[in-house]
Parts: sequence; structure tokens; C-alpha cells
Amino acid sequence: MEQNEIKVTVVNFGDRASLQLQWRDPMTGKKKTKSAETSNEREAERKAGELEKKLQAGTYRGKCRLTWTEFWDRYEDEYLSRLAPKTQKKSVTVRSMLVKILAPERITDLTTSRLSYFQGEMRKLKRTERTIAGYLAHLRSALQWAVDMDLIPAVPKFITAGKTDGQKSKGRAIAGEEFDRMLEAVEKVVGKAAAPSWKYYLEGLWLSGLRLAESIELYWDRDDRLCVDLAGKRPMLRIPAQLEKGKQDRILPMAPEFYEFLMKTPEAERTGRVFKPLRRCHEGERLTDDRICRLVSAMGQKANVKVWTHPVTGKVKYASAHDLRRSFGFRWSQRVMPAVLQQMMRHENIDTTMEYYVGRDAEATADTIWQAFAGSNKSSNTAPKTDEIPAKS
Repeated sequence: MEQNEIKVTVVNFGDRASLQLQWRDPMTGKKKTKSAETSNEREAERKAGELEKKLQAGTYRGKCRLTWTEFWDRYEDEYLSRLAPKTQKKSVTVRSMLVKILAPERITDLTTSRLSYFQGEMRKLKRTERTIAGYLAHLRSALQWAVDMDLIPAVPKFITAGKTDGQKSKGRAIAGEEFDRMLEAVEKVVGKAAAPSWKYYLEGLWLSGLRLAESIELYWDRDDRLCVDLAGKRPMLRIPAQLEKGKQDRILPMAPEFYEFLMKTPEAERTGRVFKPLRRCHEGERLTDDRICRLVSAMGQKANVKVWTHPVTGKVKYASAHDLRRSFGFRWSQRVMPAVLQQMMRHENIDTTMEYYVGRDAEATADTIWQAFAGSNKSSNTAPKTDEIPAKS
């Protein structure tokens, strides 16, 4: 029988008055059963044939025979093409891994069992649970789109490990002393001539909380791009939807320390991009985002700023551009309420702010509590003496 063909058989369970019709769903791989509403075997066989033709010609004929290549080409053209380039790149990576490991011919080849096998093979390739979870999230999104487009009847069940390396992120906020070490390491990574432009860039990341892609696209004087807006009462950041992770045009407050940092740039030089990190050699095109990311990580490694160690392999991750953003978020989480921090970090959902930045460092929170307690004690708050405590009535 050709793969994804549906064969309906007659089954006698013995404890039921009627015979049963049974077939395997080509999408989920699960058996389905329906009463034949008769105990006559001949009549049941006739109904099985009718149901088989109906299933083949109806629900599954057009949908479940859709090839994997046909599906993904349409998914790319109609859906992926409107998403951020980074998301498109990740989805292409997922497709490549699926083809390499599962080699699906049809979209219905992605059953729960096959997806479980895919995860196992990914682990053999030393992919982390977090990476695997990310791949599955992209794949689930693609299959959900197929359901929405009525290309398949349902998304197969995803069985996951549940935990991803024991923490949500492979990084942390770094301390001021660690950041100073990164600044000292700049010249060793990019050379003396390019070092000033890179130190300026690192300080900007430290003080602004910008994502790497945002920082490279930050302009002094372009309304159609992410730009510095100094026209109002307070300095702001204008972020167009195509550059914003939440896909919305936004006007957001700028951190005062970042504003003071920007104002050190002479007014005559406030044109074009705010950050222009140079190559070691000044020749060639502008540095790509990936290259900038790797160079910042090289500075973190040269400064020996370790932010995460794999619990099994012992592989070390060094401070990156995103860890500078984490540092910004952590510092401001000690100064402002979560709702304000959410806007400063440009999180679409406050749950993200709460999960990653609020209450993550018990020691720092304890310091804040004790400082507040000490401050209140200086004015009036002292422990009452025994004879000052009201008697219980």
C-alpha cells in the first residue's frame, strides 16, 4: 500500500453488538474507529469500502498527499517572507535539519513518532535541549500555518523533554568590573586603530539596552529608520515596525545615562549611523551583524567573562552583545517598576520582563530591601521597646 493511503478494515470486538470500522489516521498515526451499525459482515465490508473511498477522495486526498517541498515552498512565499530576516534564517535551518534527518516526502510524514525520532537524532548531534526546543517551535509554527490554510487536518503532538538545560537563557548580566575588562580587551581583538570605535559601541550597548540589530540600525537623522529623537521634552527612541521585534511602530523613552553618553558627540558629527565600529583594516564593506556579534563575543572571551557553562559538556559561553543588554535590564530592574522596565526593554509581554529581570538575583534584591530599611530607620523607624508595645485586648 502506498504511504498515506487509507485502508478501512472491519473489526469484531466481541463485546459490541455492531461490527467496527477501523483505519489509521495518516497525519497522527493513530487508529480511528467507527461503528458499522450492523452485525452483518458483508454489509460491514460494503460500508468499509464506502468510508475508505470517502476518506481518500475527501478529507485526505488533496491534503495529505501534499509533498513536503510543495508545502514549504508555499509556506516561504506566503508567510515566512513577511517575517524578520532572522526568523526566516532560523526557519531555513530547521528545514535543512529535517531534510537531513527525516527526509520527509510528504507533509504527513511528520508524525508524533517521527518528530520524537528527530529529537533523538538532534541529541546525538550534540544539540542542546534549548536548541532543539527552538527548532520544534519553528516547526510547530509552520505546521499550525498548514492547519490554518486547511492543508492538513491537525498539528501532530509534540513530545518534548520539558526542561532546557536547567535555565531559560545561556547568559547573564555582567558586573561593572567585567565590563571594564571587556573594554580593556577591545584593542587586542580589533587592533589599535579600530579600538576607539569599538569602545564607543560597547559603551553604547551597555547604556542603551539596544539589541545588536537595533544598535547597528540606529541613526541620528533618519525618520524611516530607528533613530534618536531629541525634538520633544525628553529624548526618545523612534523604532519603525520593520525593525522592531514586536512588529509595531514605537516611540519609547531613552535611558538618561544613554542620552548623556550621546550628548558627548559633537553636534556637527551627529549624522548617519550612531555606531560605526570599524574593521581591523579599514578597507571593504561595512561589518555584518554576524561579524559584529562574533567580535563582541571574542572580546568577552579575551576578557575571560564567562556567562554560562554547559552542565554536561562543560562548554563555556563568554559575554556577548546580548549580555550587555541583560546588564542594562538588570540594573534598571533595581530602579523602576516592572511596567516601566517592560517599555525600556521593549518587551511585547510583561511576562517576559518578569521572567528574565524581576526577582532573578536574590542577593541584589536583599541589598535593595536592606538599604530601604536602613534609610527609613534614619528618620523614624526604630524597633519599639517592650513597654511601648500595646497590650493585647
